[in-house]
Amino acid sequence: MTYTINRTITGSDFEEVDARTRKALSDAGFGILTEIDVAATMHKKLDIDMDAYRILGACNPQMAYQAIQIEPRVGAMLPCNVILRATDGGVEVSAIDPVMSMQAIDNADLHAVAGKVRDLLKAAVAAI
Repeated sequence: MTYTINRTITGSDFEEVDARTRKALSDAGFGILTEIDVAATMHKKLDIDMDAYRILGACNPQMAYQAIQIEPRVGAMLPCNVILRATDGGVEVSAIDPVMSMQAIDNADLHAVAGKVRDLLKAAVAAI
C-alpha cells in the first residue's frame, strides 16, 4: 500500500506547479509552515546537483489542534509533508497519507482525524 497521495502535472514548469500546489492547499485549509529546497541544500552541503525537489510542511490548524488534543506527542509527526519533484514526465506532487503515518499510534480517535486530513489532502492534490 502506498504511503503518499500522488499526482504528476504535465505541461507546467516547477514554479507554476509550486504556486498551484500552495493555492490548492490553502483552499483546503492548509498553511505552509516549513519549506525545504532539497536541491539547493544538496548543492550547498554536498556539491551535488539534482533535479528540483522541494518539501512543503503543510498544516491545517483545526485538524492539528484536534490531533494534539487527542494525542499530545503527535506533534513529532507534524506537519503533513508535501513534496514537489521534477521528473522526466513533469512535476510530481506527493502528499503524505496521514492515515498511513498515524498507524504507528494505537488510537482510534486519532485515526479518525487522520482520515479527515487525508480527504482534505486528496482534494487538494486533485485540485492542482
